Amino acid sequence: MGKGKAKNSGESPNAQNKETAAAEADSSSNNFISELREPRWSVVSFEQRIAKNLTYEEAVKKIADLEKQRVSGLCLITDEAAKRISGEKKPKFLK
Repeated sequence: MGKGKAKNSGESPNAQNKETAAAEADSSSNNFISELREPRWSVVSFEQRIAKNLTYEEAVKKIADLEKQRVSGLCLITDEAAKRISGEKKPKFLK
């Protein structure tokens, strides 16, 4: 194996690193898109959680509908984050 050559390949280590980085970025992008499609998003206002267990697209639509009703202070966050800030308690059987 010569210096600067990758094992069992005609590619340089730099070319392999670029391919690996591209594959990891693609995988990361797919994970991100997958999370957006999961029902894990909440819409909150200053006072309360308005909706939960929404896909990202559903949450965006919910915010648009509420803005038409002049509801202010809206934010789209994960259900997990909303649970922490809203002070929701876990059911006793989960403690």
